[in-house]
Amino acid sequence: MELGWLLWGTAVLLLLHVLMELSPAVNFALRIGFYCVLCLVSSALAAAACLLVNGGRTVKNMRIIRAVVRTFKYFFGLRFEVKGLENFKVEGPAIIVSNHQSILDMMGLMEVLPDNCVQVGKKELMYMGSVGLIIYLGGIIFINRKSTSSAKMVMSEVAKTMVADNVKVWVYPEGTRNCTGDLLPFKKGAFHLAVQAQVPVIPVVYSSFTSFYNPKTKLFTSGKIKVEILPPIETKGLTSDNVTELTDRCFSTMRETLFRLSGRPS
Repeated sequence: MELGWLLWGTAVLLLLHVLMELSPAVNFALRIGFYCVLCLVSSALAAAACLLVNGGRTVKNMRIIRAVVRTFKYFFGLRFEVKGLENFKVEGPAIIVSNHQSILDMMGLMEVLPDNCVQVGKKELMYMGSVGLIIYLGGIIFINRKSTSSAKMVMSEVAKTMVADNVKVWVYPEGTRNCTGDLLPFKKGAFHLAVQAQVPVIPVVYSSFTSFYNPKTKLFTSGKIKVEILPPIETKGLTSDNVTELTDRCFSTMRETLFRLSGRPS
């Protein structure tokens, strides 16, 4: 009986391997499925560790989460080439902005995430089982994207907390995932926040994933991701009148860097 199960198991694994080699759609579905399961299981284990070590919701839990997520790249054959980590070493709090491409961004985020840094995410993430639990424990700031007034109130409180607790805040200014190899127009919330708190903006750019990950074509293979942390942009002395200019400047710099890292003409 045990030999029979072993033979059946071997046959199924061989069949899946053949299908993955022959069909990009099957390969994509299996890899995404494995990624989702990995996230759920790892989140449950990390949540237990966070509760045991730190007792509840705190940005200190991000160290545990970061250590766990950094192992994911080995499962998917992803390599990171990072440049400019020294630009995170600014005195006091800061706003970090980066491009947002796919569900794989979490791996890129944790590869370079500095200490005492929390992210801003949509409220719906709270209801994703163990994943919602772990990001809650990590101190992620949730906003209701459907309510502009609510989001503004949250961001106003974030500005005060950021300065009082000396933490950095990571924001995706595109507002949604964008796997086109380009940038979507930036929303101004992060830049209003930076000006209100008079803290620098640190742009972080990830090269395009399109050479190894593309949901439209069902592509998901191994690949290399280039990451560049750009020099901080100071906001001291700026007012709300300067937010549009600050947003445009950051967008232009990050877009140019994105194209350069991705090896495509601007």
